[in-house]
Amino acid sequence: MKKTYITTMPNHIGAFLKASECFAALGVNITRVSYNKAVDSHTLFIDAEGSEEQLRAADAQLERIGYLKNGDDDKGIVLVEFHLRDVPGSVTEVLRIISDHHLNISYMSSQENGSAYQAFKMGLFVEDERVLRSFLARVEAVCPVRVIDYNHSEKVYDNSIFYRSFVSGLMQTLALPEACRDTLLVDSNRIMQMLDEKGQSPYKTFESVSRFAELLSVCRGGAFAPRITRHRVAEDAQVILIEPPCGSNTIILQSGGETLFIDCGYALYRQEMEAIFRQLLPDWDGMRKRILITHADVDHCGLLPLFDEVLASEKSRECLALEHAGKPGFREQNPIHRPYISICKTLTGYAPPDPEKVQGLWDAPGEPRAPLTQMGFFRFGELEFEVYQGAGGHLAGETVLIDFAHHVAFTGDIYVNVHGMTREQSAYNQYAPVLMTSVDTDPALCAEERRAIMQRLGVGPWQIFGAHGMKKDYQVALEK
Repeated sequence: MKKTYITTMPNHIGAFLKASECFAALGVNITRVSYNKAVDSHTLFIDAEGSEEQLRAADAQLERIGYLKNGDDDKGIVLVEFHLRDVPGSVTEVLRIISDHHLNISYMSSQENGSAYQAFKMGLFVEDERVLRSFLARVEAVCPVRVIDYNHSEKVYDNSIFYRSFVSGLMQTLALPEACRDTLLVDSNRIMQMLDEKGQSPYKTFESVSRFAELLSVCRGGAFAPRITRHRVAEDAQVILIEPPCGSNTIILQSGGETLFIDCGYALYRQEMEAIFRQLLPDWDGMRKRILITHADVDHCGLLPLFDEVLASEKSRECLALEHAGKPGFREQNPIHRPYISICKTLTGYAPPDPEKVQGLWDAPGEPRAPLTQMGFFRFGELEFEVYQGAGGHLAGETVLIDFAHHVAFTGDIYVNVHGMTREQSAYNQYAPVLMTSVDTDPALCAEERRAIMQRLGVGPWQIFGAHGMKKDYQVALEK
């Protein structure tokens, strides 16, 4: 049995030794340790493995010696800027008021700017919001003062409670329940440690996670405005392409009086997307809802619980079944991608679909020997697709559909129209490559798969629908 401990370690010599001795005495094996004093001088993450009884005993001992978190997450750093006259002693009265309110200073910065005033910044450790209000009321009688939002500032002003402040900011941004706190703490630490070992600044990592959460949040409600376009792909077949600011496209394919969805975005936008579905499909509430997924990534599968029937490759079906059983899916089996994917699931409220709804229609037996392997055929209305499976360059189970008669291809994330993205899509898509090092499981292999798709397209004009960005119009010329 494995468990991650988020411990509050005293900042003195021998502190980790004491925790290590506790685990050793119980026969518990430590499998990962993460502590970075420059990031947070007290928070130590320990992954431990032992029996359920051993870990319960470790819980009790760590709590007894004061190493487990004590629930004081309402405390935090408030960054305050005072507009002081640039004369001797101007800050003295402010310092007296700080002392009267028993506030601790964690950060100070001030520099003359050639004017008669200085912007004097201080980070104050606040345990009670009422004390802060009283303090600000008194200071306002002395000089102009403003509170700067700590979670959006460019620097970290106190490193004794960084993780708590950072995670509290994420939770507030997306209105997440308290039950998400420890998961976010552990995943934020994991992603920092992994990227720190690759030479990336911890603060760049935390800033990227924070900005990613902000983008997810600001696109909700009335600000959720996906680009929606219609494309005729055959005499009796059309594509409605929905491109949300964040997450994968949703394709609505209509032919012969039938409707099929291909991929769907984040669970976070369920309410907004359902409103769009009802607007585009008047019989949405009463219709049998079918969807085909190109692969089992979280940003493509968030709305699957809405559907009655999910069509997928056998490998994608297996991935969704693992997630439903509480086990790591294919992405999370990759240690480099696991922290980011787990954070995505937490921030967006992802829940895998009921396995009974998922049909694994295609399978490529054995290990793939080529970038693309034909798995079979799929007919929908007027369209007849050849179905291919990639070799796992982006993600195992990735599926490509090509209709050679009508020159239509659905390529998932193997090929996306990067140059056809909206400004919001481009902003969103810049963070996954930073936080996962690459969106592909094997970038070189994915490039081979991309070339293999293009090589299969026959002469003439093609409409290529990737899972991000606008449709790509592509012309294959006759070789001379």
